[in-house]
Amino acid sequence: MIMRRRSFLVAVGISAAAFAVGEKPIDRPNILWLTCEDNNVHWVGCYGNPYANTPNIDQLAAEGFQYMHCYANAPVCAPSRSTWITGIHAVSTGTHEMRSRNKIPFNLIQYYPDHLKANGYYVGNDIKTDYNIGGRDDKECWDNPGRVKWAQLKASQPFFQVINNTKSHESKAHGDVENTEHDPADIQLRAYHPDLPDVRKSYAKYHDAMKNMDEDIGAALAKLEEYGLAENTIVIHNSDHGGVLPRSKRYVFNSGLHCPLIVRIPERYKHLWPAERPGMKVDRLVSLIDMPKTWLSLTGTPIPDVMQGTIFLGPQTEPEAPYHYAFRGRMDERTESARAICDKQFLYIRNYMPYVPWMQNLEFLWRMKATKAWEEHVKSGKATEVQSRYFKPKMFSEELYDNVNDPDSVNNLIDKVEYAEIAKRMRKELRKWQIEIYDSGLLPEFDMIKRASDHNMTIYEMVRDPDIYNLPALLEAADVALMQDPSNASKLIKMLKHSDSGMRYWGIVGLFLINQMPAEVEPLLADDSHEVRAMAAWLNIRCGDRDKGLLTLDIMLRENSYATLKILNIIDWIGDDAMSLMPAVRQVDHNRYENDMRDNLLFKYGLIESKQVREKKVHKEAKKQGMSNEKN
Repeated sequence: MIMRRRSFLVAVGISAAAFAVGEKPIDRPNILWLTCEDNNVHWVGCYGNPYANTPNIDQLAAEGFQYMHCYANAPVCAPSRSTWITGIHAVSTGTHEMRSRNKIPFNLIQYYPDHLKANGYYVGNDIKTDYNIGGRDDKECWDNPGRVKWAQLKASQPFFQVINNTKSHESKAHGDVENTEHDPADIQLRAYHPDLPDVRKSYAKYHDAMKNMDEDIGAALAKLEEYGLAENTIVIHNSDHGGVLPRSKRYVFNSGLHCPLIVRIPERYKHLWPAERPGMKVDRLVSLIDMPKTWLSLTGTPIPDVMQGTIFLGPQTEPEAPYHYAFRGRMDERTESARAICDKQFLYIRNYMPYVPWMQNLEFLWRMKATKAWEEHVKSGKATEVQSRYFKPKMFSEELYDNVNDPDSVNNLIDKVEYAEIAKRMRKELRKWQIEIYDSGLLPEFDMIKRASDHNMTIYEMVRDPDIYNLPALLEAADVALMQDPSNASKLIKMLKHSDSGMRYWGIVGLFLINQMPAEVEPLLADDSHEVRAMAAWLNIRCGDRDKGLLTLDIMLRENSYATLKILNIIDWIGDDAMSLMPAVRQVDHNRYENDMRDNLLFKYGLIESKQVREKKVHKEAKKQGMSNEKN
């Protein structure tokens, strides 16, 4: 049921000077930021899905301003929240790889709540953080890092309070999908998903999760009313990225990036309205990176120069950015790398690992019935070309989609002559942005970490030193490699002899993509860079001395390579030729993601049961043991 907004509506017309708490007038707005997880616009009623059950969010849109073009910079939580808390792109700080916890220079970069506190704001965060940054406790920047205390907020105005709702998290679509409240017949099926019972039921289950999240949004707004705070509090609602069914969260397609954003601004702050009246839709392009600067601006807080993004609301509103930018790195145990740029119509994607599939088996994602049903449908040979393509290597470096006419991003226009100028323009703008923000991802992850450590620097500092990280040269090398043009073989061979491991890496990648194995590759089987060494081994397995390549990977695993996770991914991509490596794989016992990748491989070859099956057995045995103890 929709929560009533009585006091908010009654307050229309009350002047700022007439409102006070005690003897102190409130001249700066409070901000209540109601975030949620993992859902794109397609899961919300006011964005056009007739089957969505989100009445409180829809009502908030009717009372506020609904932004139609808001996009996440990262399609997964930790890099997205790293971008949020700093106001700096995670790929600019080296915190874009999922749950990497790389450090940043805290003498140069503070969190946006630090700045709000310095400006007299009480700041609270209920309760998720997940900032993906090492060297500082996530809770330290908040006055109250726990459950929201409404009475404390009333007494501590002005305040900035975040409530992070987790009821729409991907995990809420896991497990049993039977007996959902939402009817599986009432869904809008995405063009890339097969119409299967478990897929429909997974949609229905997530609609149920969205309804539960929406009820919490209503409850928070009711508390705002109860404590008499609605008239002087700006309310913001949005998701932290898109999602949630397979090929949305974690992917730089429209489904993984396009987020709901609604801002409700009381009458007393009418000068901040982005449109003529509440209930209107706002066409401005907004990126999540814009939010920290905008929140500081709305509160009259000085904005540090290191922050990126554009102020999109209030008296300091900056010109609308013509493009939104996004990035993708490793997701949990699966290695991947891509960049994206979009405007209000077109989406351009740059794949830095075109030789791997979009849909790589990822332990957490494969807990969803829809994922398993989709994969089985493809394996059975019953899937259409669109449905099956995502389980195969991409093998092209660029994608271009018309998100107006193709919101599911399934019709790649990159090779169509009539779109060549659009692709050229977006390609150029993406490169310009990568240079401007110091894209740290042109080195593979584990070499990036090692190089920063070897120079006793954070990644943020390292990538800004051209003597250590020559970004223009690395971008050019990547471009040559990704052309997949055999006529570039001599350039690629020359890269193999470069003093920079990043240049050698792109040389190997380029040769791999054109299936060439010159003699210059063999010395790289002993390269100082384990990332280069592993790719050289894979190239040998594919085009040269198979046994020598397999032996190289075997030794690297047994010697606990710093790039073990990448090696395990390569072993999966190799296929059945890697069966002989399973004894070395079995010995891996390091961190969570390496162990998940180890188990993935062992399960793939029938050497162990799946993690989910083992967890069920453990749970069943624990339950059985508990019942036995009760009897005793």
